[in-house]
Amino acid sequence: MSDNNHSPSTGFSHETIETNNFLMIVLIVIVIAFGGLVEIVPLFFQKSTTEPVKGLQPYTSLQLAGRDVYLREGCYNCHSQMIRPFRAETLRYGHYSVAGEFVYDHPFQWGSKRTGPDLHRVGGKYSDEWHRIHLNNPRDVVPESNMPAYPWLEKNVVDSTTIASHMTALRKVGVPYTDEQIAAAPEEIKGKTEMEAVIAYLQVLGLTLK
Repeated sequence: MSDNNHSPSTGFSHETIETNNFLMIVLIVIVIAFGGLVEIVPLFFQKSTTEPVKGLQPYTSLQLAGRDVYLREGCYNCHSQMIRPFRAETLRYGHYSVAGEFVYDHPFQWGSKRTGPDLHRVGGKYSDEWHRIHLNNPRDVVPESNMPAYPWLEKNVVDSTTIASHMTALRKVGVPYTDEQIAAAPEEIKGKTEMEAVIAYLQVLGLTLK
């Protein structure tokens, strides 16, 4: 009587993969990398993600300095700058965020973290004085706020010695700063406080599509 049993395959069978941890890890990494490339690479060739929306301007030297302070203080840990295309989002915050608004942001501040409200369309919503009071003591204007105060921003002076090199670096990655803008930047922000800089940054957020 002949033996109908077949010897196990020596190729990439399920058993081979499932019993070899190293092989399993390598194949998982390959699959994830391929899937990521399929999703990400096409975005580099879409105009909607690589070209600025009409009217978008690079940050001024003061706004850029304010953005640096915003990042330094970790404001992104509680505030996103991404309004999602859902009715509840757009009713509260305004037009949803589009990639073309952020082509000059390095890094962009998209995210879904919302300990505090989204800030993408905050530009022009409140006066400079409101922002100054809010940053000095948030509960003076929003009693239920759990945001910490930032009184030192009104005392600290912006560092004007690094702004030109920062703008030069941004120009290398596509931000269209001119030689004249870079040369004038240190004098423009000289003597300005970090409070003034942060407020200037906040007041321009989301204005292009607003």
